[in-house]
Amino acid sequence: MSDIFTAEKRSSVMSKVHSKGNKSTELKLIRYFQENGIHGWRRGYKVKGHPDFVFLDKKIAIFVDGCFWHGHDCRNTRPSDNQEYWQKKRERNIQHDKEITALFESRGWTVIRIWECELKKKNSDKKLRQVIEMIRSMQVGLE
Repeated sequence: MSDIFTAEKRSSVMSKVHSKGNKSTELKLIRYFQENGIHGWRRGYKVKGHPDFVFLDKKIAIFVDGCFWHGHDCRNTRPSDNQEYWQKKRERNIQHDKEITALFESRGWTVIRIWECELKKKNSDKKLRQVIEMIRSMQVGLE
């Protein structure tokens, strides 16, 4: 099915779509933090790059990246229509993620990026244990 909008109109419509957070992945991470006694995180912290969670006192920024939008090839989710547009969009997002990671790291922050699929898979506990251990290791001397 072809697009009902012109390329210019579609661009205008899509530019108004902004992420509001992936509630299911964020809620899973919150639940995991709570189950493991991890405290001190904030959501929705207004800083360039918009991390999903920050630990201000530890200078940790956690991003939960959607696999399609951020270029993870864990599954075959490439649209068959307008392939060139979507490939360029994903490439821009990947580049933006690298720039944001570099920005945080240049300011002395630790950046943790978690793929959406890592929270949805049955074996997500392995990745989450690694995240918890990293957060705990950075708490040494801060409490």
